[in-house]
Amino acid sequence: MNTNIHLVALGTLLFALSFPAAAQQAKKVHRIGYLGGGGSNPPPSAFRQGLRDLGYVEGKNIIIESSAERTFAARAAELVRLKVDVIVSGGATHTRAAKEATTTIPIVFMQDPDPVGNGFVTSLARPGGNITGLSSMVADLSGKRLELLKEVLPKLTRVAVLGNSANAGNGTQLRETERAAGALRVQLQYLDILSAKDIETAFREASKERAEAVFVLRGPVLNTHRTQIAEFAVKSRLPATYPQSGSVEAGGLMSYGVNQNDLERRGATYVDKILKGAKPSDLPVEQPIKFEFIVNLKAAKQIGLTIPPNVLVRADKVIR
Repeated sequence: MNTNIHLVALGTLLFALSFPAAAQQAKKVHRIGYLGGGGSNPPPSAFRQGLRDLGYVEGKNIIIESSAERTFAARAAELVRLKVDVIVSGGATHTRAAKEATTTIPIVFMQDPDPVGNGFVTSLARPGGNITGLSSMVADLSGKRLELLKEVLPKLTRVAVLGNSANAGNGTQLRETERAAGALRVQLQYLDILSAKDIETAFREASKERAEAVFVLRGPVLNTHRTQIAEFAVKSRLPATYPQSGSVEAGGLMSYGVNQNDLERRGATYVDKILKGAKPSDLPVEQPIKFEFIVNLKAAKQIGLTIPPNVLVRADKVIR
């Protein structure tokens, strides 16, 4: 009898000791699908750092999947076939491809100029469906950029605006810029950039109409060809302002806009909440809270422009 009791006790003890190990082995490794950039580009470093800060380690408790298919639609379809737990999109074009590929897998966009207008969410407060994320749209951001340009060029009266009519957020940005231009008594010349071949033509038209500066709106095409736009601005000796820091790092004069790294880092918090059971429809779309003003003094020197000290002192970063 005693022997049987000891055997039962020993068996119970061994089971209890083995349970944590079995539970650890059974712990799920989450699969995150990334759709953005070109080819099988990895997610932005700020997003990956955000995941690490939340305790996720690639290869240990998460795997990040991407696709090298030629089109965004094909890449999104491949991520669906891989049965990822969540899809993270880099921009509106990528989000649309993911939206068309699945209505069940959660989708997190790291930036979108107009998620409601693009049809991704019902409202910012109540997204509905399987999509949520971060909006890059801020009221009067274009107006603030034009004000800074006017401070750099106090006598400014004519500005060429480079936009992309195929971009969903183009109209909103242009209207904001037009309102600011009216208050600042600046005349705008809108020039549509649908592809790289339109850039040279646009700058030729800007010079022909005696534009004194260039104002670049947000958009995938404009961002993709930011280096070419910056080079033409220098060649035309036209001061130019951009919505993203990458354009200044590519040789542009100045930028004021949303801190992209902050949006990407915050995108990781959405993924974390979803992996822990939250539904995208219950996670409100958040808006930017950090902004940055960057000035490139090298570019200023190339066009013979002096940035006023009272403007330069407000820059978050100065490229010398």
